[in-house]
Amino acid sequence: MTPPAIMWFRRDLRLSDHPALLAAADSGEVLPLFVLDDRLLGPAGEPRKHFLYDCLRALDHDLGGRLHIAHGDPVKVVPEIARKLGAGSVHVSADTGPYGRERDEQVRTALGDIDFVRTGSPYAVTPGRVRKQDGEPYRVFTPFRRAWLDHGWRKPAKSGVDSARWTTLKGGRKIPAGKSELPAGERAALQVWADFRDGALADYDAGRDRPDRNGTSYLSAYLRWGCVHPRTLLADLGPGNETFRSELAWREFYADVLWHQPRTARENYDRKFDKFEHDSGRTAQRRFEAWCEGRTGYPVVDAGMRQLLAENWMHNRVRMIVASFLVKDLHVPWWWGARHFMRNLIDGDLASNQHNWQWVAGCGTDAAPYFRIFNPITQGEKFDPNGDYVRKYVPELRGVQGKAVHKLDKLPGEYPAPIVDHADERRVSLERYDAIRT
Repeated sequence: MTPPAIMWFRRDLRLSDHPALLAAADSGEVLPLFVLDDRLLGPAGEPRKHFLYDCLRALDHDLGGRLHIAHGDPVKVVPEIARKLGAGSVHVSADTGPYGRERDEQVRTALGDIDFVRTGSPYAVTPGRVRKQDGEPYRVFTPFRRAWLDHGWRKPAKSGVDSARWTTLKGGRKIPAGKSELPAGERAALQVWADFRDGALADYDAGRDRPDRNGTSYLSAYLRWGCVHPRTLLADLGPGNETFRSELAWREFYADVLWHQPRTARENYDRKFDKFEHDSGRTAQRRFEAWCEGRTGYPVVDAGMRQLLAENWMHNRVRMIVASFLVKDLHVPWWWGARHFMRNLIDGDLASNQHNWQWVAGCGTDAAPYFRIFNPITQGEKFDPNGDYVRKYVPELRGVQGKAVHKLDKLPGEYPAPIVDHADERRVSLERYDAIRT
């Protein structure tokens, strides 16, 4: 008799387009498992944890209540469950993050003669596979994207709840309580994708940069937890959807960078920036707190930071604006902002978050970054030309009509005065960049 298998879900909380599930099903009966790991839950903000819990509830529902929830160190928990079940194999989608890779090797060793099988990953192309002809990893996005497109990816796997003969095991934990404002799970993800694909995708090239419009996919949180696989999205795209395809490629590029350079989750990709001068002390801390609370005196920056606090999400263009303001106007280290984002974003993803922050700060993979300093006033005027986005999130400015909402000399007294002068701080940033260029 074939021993049962374990399908250990992690960043793949779905049943469709799931190669690891199909591999597990080939082994006979399958126990669906999720482990609540304090090493991952501890640093995660409440919004991300609540969304995860709702995704688990959705997966459990789709599995007919069979999802086995465990809590503890997976290195101990997974082998214990495998032996209790009499499992012959444990199946996973490969984890390519620094902690996940180390954990999985420890679990594989602890399982002993029980097979640990990795099939697929949360990416269309598993990080580490796209390389230059000399075998070296890509350091710049554009050539990576070309090679990624040339490499290609498999068609979506034909899997679902009926792909496996599911089994259960006594002693599972309850899914922790928590309520996310975002509809969770695979069905919600596929509906969000269908709505975007049949709507805003047609104008994505222009609409994605306008925070005052509903022009983005809102899929980032679902991709973060694997409620939908990027391969599913890519299969629906046509030749006119290159911009959205490139956005998916950026996600894969940053995962690839983290695969080759795990240290960049916490450290500068470009080591010469280790000598870059940042502000510190009470003034820097006060300015950072003002940024976090959305009271910098720059309308589009404050709107973005207040959107983050209200919705645990922020429009991508605005993420770049507020990040630039923090590191180049306030001269605060990028990792302060990255940490704040990870605590508050419902879609917080280590590879994308850390490397997008480094891209803005100039210490990342960009070939010529030092002179890119966003002007928060002109950025607001360009991407929120009527002021609708600002007025939505900054109630003090709702009485200011049209584009005047971006004019600092037109704003009412109850709105905070600018905490810095952008022109002065731009000069300071350029001087500090020049100091480390040689």
